[in-house]
Amino acid sequence: MKGLWTPAWIVRHVLAVVLTVGCLVLGWWQFSRAQEGNAISWGYMFEWPVFAAFVVFLWYREVQLARRKPQKEAPPPEKQEKQEEKELPGTAVTVGRPVRVAVRSAPEADDPELVAYNDYLAWLNAHPGARPGDYPG
Repeated sequence: MKGLWTPAWIVRHVLAVVLTVGCLVLGWWQFSRAQEGNAISWGYMFEWPVFAAFVVFLWYREVQLARRKPQKEAPPPEKQEKQEEKELPGTAVTVGRPVRVAVRSAPEADDPELVAYNDYLAWLNAHPGARPGDYPG
């Protein structure tokens, strides 16, 4: 529990209390405005306590994550070597998501639209100041 009383955690605790109290005060303020006849304040009156509950939820979750036991530390180097020897040779190391490799397909030389478009692009490249409407083709 010592870890929750460091200067950084004390700031987090104070911030959580200030935000929660601030949201509840703003909810009370909207309630008083709603009683004076401001119809839209009824919605805000219910919204601010939800924000306060969200702050409490986040604070609770962060405290629980901090109190959780740390992950296992890495074994000493001599044990790491033994573990590496146990691994099967030739196994691939993968990441969490698949790696996509771009494959270029061979363009068909028979496609007249593709040939015309490539001629158009080559003409535009050869004439940098020209407009597309100036293309003679």
